[in-house]
Amino acid sequence: MDDITIRPAQEADFEAMWAIFSTLVANGDTYVFGAGTTREACHAYWFGPGVQSFVAMMGNERLLGMYKLVANQLDHGNHVANASFMVDPAAQGVGVGRLLGVHCMDEARRSGFLAMQFNFVVSTNLAAVTLWKKLGFTIVGTLPLAYRHAQLGYVDAYVMHQLLVDPMQWPSS
Repeated sequence: MDDITIRPAQEADFEAMWAIFSTLVANGDTYVFGAGTTREACHAYWFGPGVQSFVAMMGNERLLGMYKLVANQLDHGNHVANASFMVDPAAQGVGVGRLLGVHCMDEARRSGFLAMQFNFVVSTNLAAVTLWKKLGFTIVGTLPLAYRHAQLGYVDAYVMHQLLVDPMQWPSS
């Protein structure tokens, strides 16, 4: 893992990001996006206003995965971060997701976020659920049958949450 770096995403990364995105959403088992999601919609998702996107790179050549960091809500809820992650299927299971997750939480703290919430983690995505639990997230809610899984039909989705900063250290509102 020493040869993997994480850096801000650049426009030149988009082709590789699009390849990972389109492969993962085509499976219909982890993301709400459909296989018909356009390149333009994907670009806006990763590079839109207020979005901080990062990529994990093997050397300077191979993009292994990415994440985006945004405020979960506007105004009075903007102290809570939200993030979304994708790892190239060929790079899954070797720790790239963990590296991205740890980097994201650090980046969220640097950006002034006090907590992080994932609004929609597909319950059958055991790799993601296990990783987020290992990184300190808890399931704070279950959305019954909220995800239409391509193979399994309707399955639950989880809301997962973690405080990034001790609330005793939070600024006054």
